Amino acid sequence: MPARPSLPEIFLAALRLGCTSFGGPVAHLGYFRTEYVERRRWLDDAHYADLVALCQFLPGPASSQVGFAVGWLQRGLAGGLAAWIGFTLPSAALMTAFALGLTRLGAAAASGWLQGLKTAAVAVVAQAVWLMAVRLCPDRPRATLALGAAAVLLLLPAAWSQVAVIALGAALGAWWFRQNEAGPAAAVPVLGSRRAGALALVLFFVLLAGLPAVAHLTGNPALVVFDRFYRVGSLVFGGGHVILPLLEREVVAPGWLSHDQFLAGYGAAQALPGPLFTLCAYLGALLRVGPGGWLGALWAVAAIFLPSVLLVAGTLPFWQQLRHRPAAQAALRGANATVVGVLLAALYQPVWTSGILGVRSLALALAAFAGLQVWKLPPWAVVLAAAALGQAFL
Repeated sequence: MPARPSLPEIFLAALRLGCTSFGGPVAHLGYFRTEYVERRRWLDDAHYADLVALCQFLPGPASSQVGFAVGWLQRGLAGGLAAWIGFTLPSAALMTAFALGLTRLGAAAASGWLQGLKTAAVAVVAQAVWLMAVRLCPDRPRATLALGAAAVLLLLPAAWSQVAVIALGAALGAWWFRQNEAGPAAAVPVLGSRRAGALALVLFFVLLAGLPAVAHLTGNPALVVFDRFYRVGSLVFGGGHVILPLLEREVVAPGWLSHDQFLAGYGAAQALPGPLFTLCAYLGALLRVGPGGWLGALWAVAAIFLPSVLLVAGTLPFWQQLRHRPAAQAALRGANATVVGVLLAALYQPVWTSGILGVRSLALALAAFAGLQVWKLPPWAVVLAAAALGQAFL
């Protein structure tokens, strides 16, 4: 493994991903793998799949959590925050600017360039599935787990299904591979103590239980806003689009925002790279209660992402030590195979169904896949080319 990167390197790598990672959380995982595993070699495929499996178990935005975890493994908490800020900053800033009327993305949401970006996401996810399958499903049992997981998720597309499938894959792996020789653990140093992890988990639950009481007793508008966004970030599984009805209930139902304003923000978020959770920056800037403006956007972003930061920082020290045990490695091989199945199912729904609308978009997706897999072009170049071609032909 190469030497650990500096904090500026972590931030700039994540910032580039934040500017170019279109296509939603599943596509983000493909971009992350290309950048962190292939290009920079900060960790290997097995360790990356471990992180994906862990973050699928936790509530919150999975792609942001994986990015934070990659940074945390390099430079501890500071590295995790540098990775999270870099990945979140571009879309959060654009969503805030849109809320303040500095740009007009809503009308552009139906443009051909956006369809080109969705088509590029098909190629990115397809490449990630292919390369991870080669490394993580090299035999019949693991290939069977991956295909079975994909079939179950396509038949039962609920938010809890991913967690259940990965848990089942880990259980089957512990039984199926228990006689196999344990492979070497990924050579990534363990950072952070179990005491610090336990404190992060305690803080997560204290805030989850205490914020509603404090906000109710004080009646402070800023605390009320923080409590609602923190609760959404703490309790949503599946991330991405799953958060939309929860956010709408928290901000539209009490009259803090109109339904039309909410839908306009959702439309703009669809056209941007980075996590969909940054929709909260737009909401925080427009809310009729709380700080509002730029400060309200920052307040909402901090509230909704704080739970995921605390959960990842709290569980990684225990996860890192557990994964070195032979029994845990057997379970992880089963979980990693099901992660490939999770990505395979997502390649069809929603990535393929939203990105491939006809023969032209299919041809563009094939060209993008060839650029990535055959010509080894950088993902950002393929994404920009797909956007330009989408605007011209789709």
